[in-house]
Amino acid sequence: MFKILVSDPLSEEGLKILKEVKEFEVDVKTELKPNVLKEIIKDYDALIVRSATKVTKDVINSASRLRVIGRAGVGLDNVDLEAATQKGIIVMNTPAGNTISTAEHTFSMMLALSRNIPQANTSLKKGEWKRSKFMGVELHGKVLGIVGFGRIGSEVAKKALSFGMRILGYDPFLSQEVAQSLGAEIVDLEELLTSSDYITVHTPLTEETRHMISTPQFNLMKKGVRIINCARGGIINEAALVAAIKEGKVAGAAIDVFEQEPLPADSELLKLDNVITTPHLGASTEEAQVNVAVEVAEIVRDALLGRGIRNAANYPCLEAEVCKIMEPYVKLAEKLGSFGSQLAEGRLKELNITYGGEITTHDLTYLTMAIVKGVLYPIMQETVNFINSVTLAKERGIKINEVKSSKEEEFVNLIQLEVKTDKETRKILGTLSANKQPRIVKIDEYYLDLSPIGEMIFIRNWDKPGLIGSLGTLLGKHNINIAAMTFGRDKPGGKAISVLNVDSEVSTEIQDKIRNLENILTVKVIKT
Repeated sequence: MFKILVSDPLSEEGLKILKEVKEFEVDVKTELKPNVLKEIIKDYDALIVRSATKVTKDVINSASRLRVIGRAGVGLDNVDLEAATQKGIIVMNTPAGNTISTAEHTFSMMLALSRNIPQANTSLKKGEWKRSKFMGVELHGKVLGIVGFGRIGSEVAKKALSFGMRILGYDPFLSQEVAQSLGAEIVDLEELLTSSDYITVHTPLTEETRHMISTPQFNLMKKGVRIINCARGGIINEAALVAAIKEGKVAGAAIDVFEQEPLPADSELLKLDNVITTPHLGASTEEAQVNVAVEVAEIVRDALLGRGIRNAANYPCLEAEVCKIMEPYVKLAEKLGSFGSQLAEGRLKELNITYGGEITTHDLTYLTMAIVKGVLYPIMQETVNFINSVTLAKERGIKINEVKSSKEEEFVNLIQLEVKTDKETRKILGTLSANKQPRIVKIDEYYLDLSPIGEMIFIRNWDKPGLIGSLGTLLGKHNINIAAMTFGRDKPGGKAISVLNVDSEVSTEIQDKIRNLENILTVKVIKT
């Protein structure tokens, strides 16, 4: 018998799937206090949660039997993923369950915004009859810019095509060929901003996407543009949006998600007549709630019964001996993917992976999955996991090639990743240190010894005296501690690369100051 604890409300359709399995004993206990959950979790093989239950390190360490954690939803910020991985517990989520619901809400907001439906409804209920006040615009013939062309963005595009709209998409991981098959044109962000009549965002909230639509972006837009956000609060800078609306640059906005939730009653967004707001309703349909419940029930059921693992957010290593050998390489593979993705400029087209040494005697499937997850994660965040990473990459037209090398190499075991974009090709070579920690030992033609941990400043520079001192002085003035520095060069006095591991965030302002130092060619911050 497997015991399953459901600690947040789950629809009956999901519970039924679990209760029909004779090997399962299902307990539904919601609103548990943290100390109570910590006490009882030791008796369960699986835990199913939504967003209310906090699966902390303490809870996980108290779970002596737990094998699976299922999250009915996308986000995993309420689950300590690292603690679960160390304990050998598989964590799975349901990234596809609310696709249709969110896409439909986006389109509902777009239509309501175009025809002033909420405002007209309120006016009519006050006893007013002011038809001319609520003159609207048509969607037909307009340009819709979709920022983020994943499942939801693609679904919005399909609906927009049926309304006769022209679709522009911005997504670093989507190829032109795939975009064209969806009836869209892939463009850079600047072209999307300058050409679109409507702009809707469908990206996760990351450090890279936070406030990606702010004052500089609004300045690029057409006068009279309309903005929709049913993705994540914080992608659009709310203060900048309010200013753009008041200036007349933005004709209106429809916002479902906010930087602070619940939305404060004194929010400026609520004071503007041409802003439509809803309280984070993107996934709030009966069907979406059933979909995520059914999906989480099915993936937990199949994992416990040995039918396969889907939507795993961490590495599902089930054979202890193999796991002991391969787990450090999985970490290395994911680090290489993340580093290479952030290093390369342009739209990703191809990944060429070479494995060498003793690891080639093992199944390398999970290493490739880990590399691709690392590549996609900086942009896609929790929507990508080990299990779906390769599929998501192929859906976006990214080619993945694997090679096992049998020739003598400089390192006993190695993984080489070649990242090809529409602008350049970058190569990163990685191996493990003596204590099994990930190391990057070559970037393009430069040899070095880099620990890919945390925040790193990647610099291309001329190999001239005084550079190290200048960097140290500049960062010191801004209270940024250098944890480690590594260098590589082709020849004395020639071009070189310098990578600094630092203990705190490096702002855009500080990056600009580094660029202005003598002998600096380029600067980029990379986080793994």
